[in-house]
Amino acid sequence: MHTPSFGRGLRALSLLSVVLLIGAFSMVFFYAPNDADQGFIQKIFYVHVPVAIVALLGFIAGGIYGALYLWRGRRADDLRSYVAIHQAVILGVAALVTGSIWARASWGHWWVWDEPTLVSFLVVFLLFACYWPLRFSLEDPERQARFAAVFAVIAGAFVPINFMAVRLAQSYAPHPKVFMATGGGMPTSMFVTFLLCLLAVAVLAVTLWKYELTSKHATMRVRQLKRRLSADSSGTTVGRSAAPQQI
Repeated sequence: MHTPSFGRGLRALSLLSVVLLIGAFSMVFFYAPNDADQGFIQKIFYVHVPVAIVALLGFIAGGIYGALYLWRGRRADDLRSYVAIHQAVILGVAALVTGSIWARASWGHWWVWDEPTLVSFLVVFLLFACYWPLRFSLEDPERQARFAAVFAVIAGAFVPINFMAVRLAQSYAPHPKVFMATGGGMPTSMFVTFLLCLLAVAVLAVTLWKYELTSKHATMRVRQLKRRLSADSSGTTVGRSAAPQQI
């Protein structure tokens, strides 16, 4: 049976994450100019938007790996889906917090319910927050993984649908339009800084994803070895096709 190596390339990814984050924050504070309308507070855009984008991509990745689990039946795909959604929810919290701070500075309110971008992201976030109550309401690991995968696929498919609906409503939204600055687009210095921030957050998310995968896989292997040792001491046999490990 093939054992996935989740820790492969972790050292290189970790170093790359550090370099990209240092470079991104340096450009945010020392290269990108202050926004003409919002001033210094607009710089939270370089955190809020990349984190929100990567969170949504993480939700979609969770759905893709859920579909792969349903297709191939490999527990590694279930674990990848689980961790992708876990990381995306954490990033989603960061996106909602930074979005609220930006809203307070721009509109004078921590939250604006008639703003489709904020509300739609909150809907997606709350939808995926239901993943754990659904998953852990089942005791059987096989059913747990299967039901969780189905949920991840359905919820993941909702993300692009939600995004398209928000795009259609953009002309009616008061959300700060940083991408539509004077002159028809973002200034080059701001756009380059944004792209670097997006890359830094994406690489950081992949790095943390692999770290958590490695940790959870190691924990599952330890549990499996303990059961085998316990079974050997009691004189019973535990085969390779034992019940799937619970996350």
